[in-house]
Amino acid sequence: MNYLSRLFAYSLLLFLAACSTMYYSGLEKIGIPKRDVLVHRVEKARDTQEETKEQFKSALEQFTAVTNFKGGDLEVVYNKLNDEYEASVAKADEVSDRIAAIEDVSQALFAEWEQEITQYSNASLKRSSQQKLTATRAHYQQLITTMKAAEAKIQPVLTVFKDQVMFLKHNLNAQAIASLKGELGTLQSDVSTLISSMEKSINEANAFISTMEKK
Repeated sequence: MNYLSRLFAYSLLLFLAACSTMYYSGLEKIGIPKRDVLVHRVEKARDTQEETKEQFKSALEQFTAVTNFKGGDLEVVYNKLNDEYEASVAKADEVSDRIAAIEDVSQALFAEWEQEITQYSNASLKRSSQQKLTATRAHYQQLITTMKAAEAKIQPVLTVFKDQVMFLKHNLNAQAIASLKGELGTLQSDVSTLISSMEKSINEANAFISTMEKK
């Protein structure tokens, strides 16, 4: 990356950071603090993961249906499978966007919290606030790690889907069906692993939300 490219990238980051700061400041002026924004975004990410889990289940069912193809219009079957693949890609992108949104507001929240701690004159209150920050940050780190672990399980499934959908597109015949059958076991295993990770992430999100709402 040359100097101008680095300068542009740095300027863009500064611009985005400024936009986020203005956005959160605007919300706080109408009574919506960063912690509430964080909880809301975790809720949205949880819901998106639940939807993504169901979408990949649906895609696997369609993939399985194709491998059981016995006759008829194979192009129609392909179109259904491709629709499932495209829907899965869209959900995967949404999961990534939700995680990025959580990371953005969490950075703003923790930075503000740390700065406010330095303003305490009461040592007891300062210590209590620091303990709460440490605990919240640790719980948050556990949440975001779990979410990213689930996100990482998506790509292997999409890779298999993409390869098979493209192959089927150009080979609407028995050879393509045989190829799909050969990948079915791998895909079933990958989707099962993905769903398990998604459920773990969803549970972690619920625990985090519950903890934040009690504070």
